[in-house]
Amino acid sequence: MTVLHKPLAPDATIGILGGGQLGRMLALAAHELGFRVHIYSDKKDSCAFDVVRNSTCAPFDNWARLADFLNTVDAVTYEFENIPAETAAFVAARKPLFPSADVLATTQDRVAEKKFVNSLKIATAPYAPVNTSTELSAAFAKIGMPAILKTARMGYDGKGQVKLDKGDDLGSAWRSIGEKPAVLEGFVKFEREISVVIARGADGKTIAFDPVENVHRDHILHTSTVPAKITPALAKEAVNIATKIAKALNYVGVLAVEMFVAKKGAKRELLVNEIAPRVHNSGHWTIDGATASQFEQHIRAVAGWPLNAAKRIGKSVAMTNLIGDEVLGWEKLAKEPGASVHLYGKGTAKAGRKMGHVTRVKI
Repeated sequence: MTVLHKPLAPDATIGILGGGQLGRMLALAAHELGFRVHIYSDKKDSCAFDVVRNSTCAPFDNWARLADFLNTVDAVTYEFENIPAETAAFVAARKPLFPSADVLATTQDRVAEKKFVNSLKIATAPYAPVNTSTELSAAFAKIGMPAILKTARMGYDGKGQVKLDKGDDLGSAWRSIGEKPAVLEGFVKFEREISVVIARGADGKTIAFDPVENVHRDHILHTSTVPAKITPALAKEAVNIATKIAKALNYVGVLAVEMFVAKKGAKRELLVNEIAPRVHNSGHWTIDGATASQFEQHIRAVAGWPLNAAKRIGKSVAMTNLIGDEVLGWEKLAKEPGASVHLYGKGTAKAGRKMGHVTRVKI
């Protein structure tokens, strides 16, 4: 693994694997700090290409093109966690990669991730690994119903998962996810979903944003509101959980820890749902609603710089995703006083596609 021996100077080049909206916003934050950016993506229509001078469009297993890309950069990060493990290893052997390839190995697999979280004495929903239809039947007997069957890898925004209840055909469910390695999770009756977006620098210092309350619609994040409607004690516990995870991973960069708030008798408990080893949709509010955005914090960490202060601006902040043709209402949003509109420069407004977001800060 290649390491960063000293902080990057502002004229250095940061490489970003992936060219979606997260890569785009990372690039914009890097430019504000004086860095150059080179985007590497396997998709020709990557919206991040529009905001950088240097870009490469090639498969993630094109080793010659990857080598050429790496020759132009000083450090590398990524905007999504489904980078192939072989690609991460190739990059890490040649340039500093943040977060590390080890972090990817843990967070790319839902079973490995849950084992890791439980090893820290942090609670998750009950779960059982599933690799065959026979194991699914055994997991059903162990976990009970209702439950959610999820592919162990590559799922996001509700893709690669199916809810199961008593009487459902397990064989059909198994086939619906492609008969791939999976995990069966017990269904959690939660009061609300929250997330903590936290930054950890190369020096080990952590700075967390306020816990965010999230509402999903059709398995896609619809709104994020801060502060979350939880007690100060529970908010502190949520930040402590995220801090513990970041430290155990020896993490460098920004990560998000998604959690359920569930009732346990008269009390509330936190259950970790997923870890996202990257900047996160529920942290978009920080662009307009905090003294430093999650994107600035991530670039600072990758560059070996100290983290910035990250205090919330105003009494509350609400972020709403613009999904599919909701983006067609941009003109009305642009006229709304106090609304900060962020459009990602994508082409067709397809159903379920994140086209932008709007943030409203209440002073």
